[in-house]
Amino acid sequence: MAVGKSWAGRGTGAAVLAIVVAQWFGTSLWFSPSGAVDGLSAWLGSTPAQFGWLIAATQIGFIAGTLLSAATGIADRFPPERIFIVSSLVGAALNFVWTLGPSDLVLVWISRFAVGMSLAGIYPMGMKMIVKRAQAKSAQALAWLVAMLTLGTAMPQFLSAVGAALPWQSIMWGSSALAVLGAGLIAAISHRGTATSGREKKPADATAPPRPESTRPASPAVAEGPALRRLFSDRMFRAAVFGYVGHMWELYAFWAVVPTLVIAALSHPGSPTALATTSFLVIASGVLGCVAGGIISRRTGSAKVAATALAGSGLMCLIYPLLPEVGPLLIAALALWGLLVIADSPQFSELAARHAPAELTGTGLTAMNSFGFAVSVISIVILQSLIATIGVSAVWLLLPGPVLGLIAMRPLLIRRRAPRTDPDE
Repeated sequence: MAVGKSWAGRGTGAAVLAIVVAQWFGTSLWFSPSGAVDGLSAWLGSTPAQFGWLIAATQIGFIAGTLLSAATGIADRFPPERIFIVSSLVGAALNFVWTLGPSDLVLVWISRFAVGMSLAGIYPMGMKMIVKRAQAKSAQALAWLVAMLTLGTAMPQFLSAVGAALPWQSIMWGSSALAVLGAGLIAAISHRGTATSGREKKPADATAPPRPESTRPASPAVAEGPALRRLFSDRMFRAAVFGYVGHMWELYAFWAVVPTLVIAALSHPGSPTALATTSFLVIASGVLGCVAGGIISRRTGSAKVAATALAGSGLMCLIYPLLPEVGPLLIAALALWGLLVIADSPQFSELAARHAPAELTGTGLTAMNSFGFAVSVISIVILQSLIATIGVSAVWLLLPGPVLGLIAMRPLLIRRRAPRTDPDE
């Protein structure tokens, strides 16, 4: 992987590479139950609806964690490296410990909720570390970071495929082991001195490229006051956040039902290994979307890339139930959908970071995540229930997300008509 080559300095490139790989490993905690759906459901004796709530438990925990972080400003009070390490280790332990206990759906739900809270210190802190290091190339770096989130989401399916003969607990244990490795990577770059403390002020180096938002004068009306009020007083920040919210209505609900859609697409899905491998490839196709979007954003700007990907995934959502029931065609369509559905995410993160005050970057990204994941809980639970009763056409439930997201982000698109001061935008 040559992700570090486009950033000046070997130290910075190595740090960016370490962060994106750590993000990949840490976020494998997220959908680990999905990779063990058959064995775990049988162990718990859960219905599809109950299992949907188990998946949603992680989302709800993430929302609670990000709300707590945004309300207290923790994300900007402590070094993001320290938060990431502690959160990864705690999440790994929580993801592991319940597999050793009795079969209790409530206990597992509480454990997964706590894992979600720990993820609130992994995903947003990964973004903050990237923005801090990559600076003017943050859109491309964030694309790699979200690509690793996508790969982390797909990892349970991969573990399921390679460990089909192993007990379902091995998938949970494997995810926990990866999270511990991720914490080790961040500890390594911190130990080498490549990390900077969250309390440190930015160096006054005239030769260093400034972050784009640092050139934007602060409005006197919002120069002081509560952090969230300051953030949401900016029209462009609001546009980025609510565009992201529309994107999130679709994203995680789609990821959660990919195995179900693969089964429906293939009249004879074959062995559990084949099903898990196909599901992994569908979700992992988003890695290409993220990376390609990051490269293209260097020329067109993040807003255009986000809008194009959001419109494309919305179109796939619309036409997928109308496609002929030809297995290879449906799998190819799912892979294209998987590529598009995540490609806009790093661009929304870049836009939110760009329009947040520099000292509130962590809080702004955390608040955006909180709102986005809140709506994802609703779409996950509803879609999990509907798809079991009305079939594939239930995915039309996701269509309002891209549509409303495109409407919400309109200020970011029409702003391009004004004189530009930033090469990325």
